[in-house]
Amino acid sequence: MHKSGDVILGGLFPVHFLSSVPDLSFTSEPQQPTCHGFYVLGFRLAQTMAFVVDEINRNSNLLPNVTLGYTLYDNCINLGIGFRAAFSLVSGQKEQLLLHDTCVGNLPVLGIVGDSPSSHSIAISSVLGLYRVPMVSYFATCSCLSNRQKYPSFFRTIPSDAFQVHAMIQILKHFGWTWAGLLVSDDDYGLHAARSFQSELSVLGEGCLAYFEVLPWNKDTDEIRRIVDVMKKSTARVVIVFSHESGIINLMEEVMRQNVTGLQWMASEAWTEATVLQTPQLMPYLSGTLGIAIRQGEIPGLREFLLQIRPDLHYNSGSGNSMVNQFWEFTFQCRFAPAPAGWVEGGAALCTGQENLENVKTVFLDTSSLRPEYNVYKAVYALAYSLDDMLRCKPGRGPFSGNSCATLQTLEPWQLVYYLERVNFTTAFGDQVSFDENGDVVPIYDVMNWLWLPDGSTKVQHVGEVKRSAFKDEELILDEDKIFWNFESKKAPRSVCSESCPPGTHMVRKKGEPECCFDCIPCSEGKITNKSNSLECTSCPEDFWSNPQRDHCVPKKTEFLSYHEPLGICLTATSLLGTFICAVVLGIFIYHRRTPIVRANNSELSFQLLLSLKLCFLCSLLFIGRPRLWTCQLRHAAFGISFVLCVSCILVKTMVVLAVFKASKPGGGASLKWFGAMQQRGTVIFLTSIQAAICTAWLVSSSPVPHKNTQYHNDKIVYECAVGSTVGFAILLGYIGLLAFLSFLIAFLARNLPDSFNEAKLITFSMLIFCAVWVAFVPVYISSPGNYADAVEVFAILASSFGLLITLFGPKCYIILLRPELNTKKAIMGHITES
Repeated sequence: MHKSGDVILGGLFPVHFLSSVPDLSFTSEPQQPTCHGFYVLGFRLAQTMAFVVDEINRNSNLLPNVTLGYTLYDNCINLGIGFRAAFSLVSGQKEQLLLHDTCVGNLPVLGIVGDSPSSHSIAISSVLGLYRVPMVSYFATCSCLSNRQKYPSFFRTIPSDAFQVHAMIQILKHFGWTWAGLLVSDDDYGLHAARSFQSELSVLGEGCLAYFEVLPWNKDTDEIRRIVDVMKKSTARVVIVFSHESGIINLMEEVMRQNVTGLQWMASEAWTEATVLQTPQLMPYLSGTLGIAIRQGEIPGLREFLLQIRPDLHYNSGSGNSMVNQFWEFTFQCRFAPAPAGWVEGGAALCTGQENLENVKTVFLDTSSLRPEYNVYKAVYALAYSLDDMLRCKPGRGPFSGNSCATLQTLEPWQLVYYLERVNFTTAFGDQVSFDENGDVVPIYDVMNWLWLPDGSTKVQHVGEVKRSAFKDEELILDEDKIFWNFESKKAPRSVCSESCPPGTHMVRKKGEPECCFDCIPCSEGKITNKSNSLECTSCPEDFWSNPQRDHCVPKKTEFLSYHEPLGICLTATSLLGTFICAVVLGIFIYHRRTPIVRANNSELSFQLLLSLKLCFLCSLLFIGRPRLWTCQLRHAAFGISFVLCVSCILVKTMVVLAVFKASKPGGGASLKWFGAMQQRGTVIFLTSIQAAICTAWLVSSSPVPHKNTQYHNDKIVYECAVGSTVGFAILLGYIGLLAFLSFLIAFLARNLPDSFNEAKLITFSMLIFCAVWVAFVPVYISSPGNYADAVEVFAILASSFGLLITLFGPKCYIILLRPELNTKKAIMGHITES
């Protein structure tokens, strides 16, 4: 875009945001780079400069008798294109361009408004500074551009990132956010902002960065996914982003894909009002964003100027159509003739040039929130006021050699730099514009908040401002009642590296982490702290333990096999049931004591066996309840003697059965003299007395005693009976096992006796069950902790007792009660008669 004048100002604006760079293989003449992706807001920036130049030309008090002109280039947000455009502006050596007047080509410019990205401004200013060509940027915020040695002719009407970082930290401090993530673009803007941010945080010592990531320019899916994974895993709920909107789109697509919600975003001025991000798809994630925005201003008459734009029908869409024509096609979604192939056939419209801008809804005409445009406005006026001051110089009183002044005919760019450094004016909006020694304006930022309205639309509302004056440091003013928080609580989130350590924990610094980060390590079991942020824990007394909160000591819980817990109740009931069944069977045998089956099965030994089984069932009750000295001493003695008595009766019974069978053979009567009633009683008493002696020796030498065991659970006292002598306990069990094995062996040998006398089969089966139970008992008992060991022993006692009771007396009770016809001498002796 070009307008002729006495003095030409240059401009660089992002009218397109995508570019295609030609092949630079040096094997053929390269084509010119092409730009695409029309950016309507960038086009409005260019039109704003055109409007301001026209406004200045109409102002008789500013630059009287001097007409300003402009030459504006599209940088396509590409450094190479922007760099080439800047040197075309300052050299005037561009390809011949036919203008609307009689001139051909364009004159070198006196100063440039631009460029927008910091990287572009750094590259261009580093060269333009050598020739002292002034460059006034409306959007480059990198703090590095404040270096006057490197960039002596660079100015800007937007505050430096150094102040933006100060503003961000002020907001973090206001809400108590000491733990945040930082994302920056991979350019000078982002990297310098990151350096400043980290430096400021380290100086203040009031916050830490949870992570720092550089966003890739290209769509590097793997890298973006990795960054989003870092954000997702981090505990920081505040994410600060220094980037342009084009660098955030890919990031937000991945955020949306992974559904990363619950984050409080903080936007740098580069994307605070990015409409491309304010979509219904992204608002569930980005609503509530707090951002630093360029100072909003008013430019009266700009909207009317924009409405006067008309397309140039001399251009066609086939080649080199003007920016206005591209804007027209973009806005009305039409094409100028000749249209591309298939355009009309597809039902699309042709542009006539008579379309009405007021009839279409476009952000281009929305002048309610002018921010970068306001900076362009101030930049053009800064150049104009500087030129006006220079031309008002009185000969002999000038600032140059010999007190000379610059003239319009001999004007040099470096002379304008001198006046730019001293310019001071007030805009129609009431803002004072002047540059400090670094070329920066007096900083002021608006604080913005993304409000998500019920109808699904978005409003970026003003909620405060951050400014610096000559008399104060940064001053933050916030209207918190207006802030929209995208959280269920509708309140500001909590984002700290480490919360204050509560009682019950102690602070431990994280190795290699920032000072504000520490771990609150719970006190180990048995130790407590009753103060916040304590550095160490104290131990509880021996019979006390720390409560779950580790803030005071409580008595340790006691644990034993109790009558009140389900397991103890079940075992007790089973024990009493077995005792009751034994009593019932004993009653049946006493009632039917004169019947053949009772008399044939040695009724006296059967009565002794039932009494011993009752003792076995009852002795299991000694294992239930809180262990005491007498129960610990009695339980194993009673268990051992009861089972020896029981097994001794079975052993003698087995031997008697074998002797009776031999006596029934011719010449075998002599064998019964060794198994009379006295011998049977004596054998049972003798075998039982051996176990009694073993128990006595065990109790005397190393008696079982109650023991408070804390090996199983530190927070519990397990009451158990320490066996005292493991050898004594092993001998006790071994003796029972020996008698059981002998009974099993003799019964097994007698298993082929005639059925009438074959109680040996029942004894064999009963002893098999008995031995199996106790063989399984030993390893289970040894590996069972605490009260479970008692439960295992009780279960073994009950299981083996029930096994003996059922196998030995079940068939006999069946015949006595249900098959009385078999309970006759004839039936009992039937097989002997046959033989």
